[in-house]
Amino acid sequence: MIMKKKIIVSSLVVLLVLYIVLVGIPVFRIQQEQKIIEFQEQPQHKPEYSRKTTMKVPAIDEEDNGIMAELSVEVMPGKGRTLVDIEEILFWEDTQNSIRTAKLVAENITGIDLSDYDLIYSVRANASAIEGPSAGAAMAIATIASLQNKTINHSITITGYLKNDGRIGKVSGILPKAKISKETGMELFLVPHGQKYQITYEQERRCEKYVFSTFCRTETVEKKVDIEEEVGIRVEEVENVEEALKYFLT
Repeated sequence: MIMKKKIIVSSLVVLLVLYIVLVGIPVFRIQQEQKIIEFQEQPQHKPEYSRKTTMKVPAIDEEDNGIMAELSVEVMPGKGRTLVDIEEILFWEDTQNSIRTAKLVAENITGIDLSDYDLIYSVRANASAIEGPSAGAAMAIATIASLQNKTINHSITITGYLKNDGRIGKVSGILPKAKISKETGMELFLVPHGQKYQITYEQERRCEKYVFSTFCRTETVEKKVDIEEEVGIRVEEVENVEEALKYFLT
């Protein structure tokens, strides 16, 4: 009787082992395969595009001459990095600050989280050094255009120092920048509020005659110049980036 019970128990054990081998492992494998498939099919939240905006920006070189630089901003899927491609232009610190502010302003205006994007800023100019802060407003506009996949009007250019709240501050060299903009075919030049008129100082020699002699002296004379009339290009003042966008975006 005892022997018979042992045989029955042994048989049950063998059957159980066979069940695990023949049924349990495939089920385990199927469950594992399902987990792998589910993992692989999880959606990716990165944007699947690359967009680039290029625009002409007036600047002044180390000799206060007007030059036209080419600015481009490219947006692509990434990890929130900001990359800068500047060739032979010595305004690195100013440019870093302008780019950092432009990126902040663009993110605030568009409402787009830039942690999923890489931004590449590129500046090209025929000069060894140009004024950096005045490109801030243009950088913000090009960044916004790329993020929103919009086309800008290439007959328009702008100069202005960019503030964190999107306001555009005054910069120097408005007159030479207006001249180079006109020379390169621009039709509209946007400037910070209060800079459509430029105050210049000229040296004038004045002489007075007396009975037997003439006395001359040189005086500094203040002159208010209307940029639009002086250069022959349409000039409009803008207070912030959002106001400038109304001119640029088409």
